[in-house]
Amino acid sequence: MTESSFKIAVPDALLDQLRQKLALVTFPDELEGAGWEYGVPLADVKRLVARWSNGYDWRHHEAQLNKLPQFTRPVSVDGHGTLTIHYVHQKSAVPGAIPLLFVHGWPGSFLEARKIVPLLAEKSADHPSFHVVVLGLPGYGFSEGASKPGFDIAQYAEVGLKLMLALGYDEFVTQGGDWGHPITRMIARLYGGKHSKAWHTNMPAVGAPPSEDSQPELTPKEQEALARNELFLKRGRGYATEQSTQPQTLGYALSDSPVGLLAWIYEKLVNWTDAYPWDDDEVLTWISVFWFSRAGPAASLRIYFEAGNRNLDQVIGSTSAPVIPLGISYFPKELLVFPKSWTRKMGNIVFEREHDSGGHFAAYEKPNELVDDLRQMFGKNGPASGVVSGKSGYAAEKSL
Repeated sequence: MTESSFKIAVPDALLDQLRQKLALVTFPDELEGAGWEYGVPLADVKRLVARWSNGYDWRHHEAQLNKLPQFTRPVSVDGHGTLTIHYVHQKSAVPGAIPLLFVHGWPGSFLEARKIVPLLAEKSADHPSFHVVVLGLPGYGFSEGASKPGFDIAQYAEVGLKLMLALGYDEFVTQGGDWGHPITRMIARLYGGKHSKAWHTNMPAVGAPPSEDSQPELTPKEQEALARNELFLKRGRGYATEQSTQPQTLGYALSDSPVGLLAWIYEKLVNWTDAYPWDDDEVLTWISVFWFSRAGPAASLRIYFEAGNRNLDQVIGSTSAPVIPLGISYFPKELLVFPKSWTRKMGNIVFEREHDSGGHFAAYEKPNELVDDLRQMFGKNGPASGVVSGKSGYAAEKSL
């Protein structure tokens, strides 16, 4: 499989088309005093559209993203042919750095990891360094999407494994949240021990234990979290129901209307973070990656249909837990927060840390905290130290 260097270069014609579509926008009306109760406020969308139309400089942000070392590579997937996969590959200056595969979710992309890549690869005598690979999931960003039905969690895991092997990383560790959790969990289940040596997640998801199982009494904080979970399932999960049942229907709107795409994703960026101070250009860059994506915005939705119409408990439930070391970072404004007595059945947990703030996009919202957790988990005195053969991550070690 041949690797090619990659630079984002959106054609001028697509930029012109975007401006034309924005100029033709028709906004809906809004109830007086509605705020966020009914969805994204009209004033927010009008402000963002005005900025996107006049003042936002995609070329500037494109150049900033191109500072990341990006590549593409054909990856064959059993039953689905060969897909061109886009990824970031930041090698550390430390020869014995630990190979780490980062896997994002929806509505994310490789952009989610832009803050943690340099931190993880940083050379230091005080903490381990990592060779960082950020997988652009098929159908997201500049990775080719699947063309046939049935591209499920196992296929995403297969892409992750084959990419790491192609890069020369026979052994590696993983990190993921959102869909990155079931994908890295599947990597741990299918390839754990031989290739995947440990995994870490910032979105521990697990089913409720059987009612007949004896459980420790829940703390007030855990009871509050479960009540918040119920509110999210009642008021905040409509997007997933649509994306897991009729993604093609929704795809027409998101692929044809940049304003529709903006509102659909901006809602999640605000609601799923812990008061993160979004800058308008940050938001527009995030949305633009979807708008200019290789496969188009609709392709990113289909993972919900493929995985959502199957029994996800087979992936994230309490059965068939991977045996390799697992680390968990808990952020209080994650979409769903479960009692530790539940999440501790996810596998061989060797590291846990609970944070005081932070939401769903941990790598983007709380990059320093997430990186520090990984450094502690895989550091010299950490519980997963030395899991990758001959790779401590420290500068003093010689490469084998």
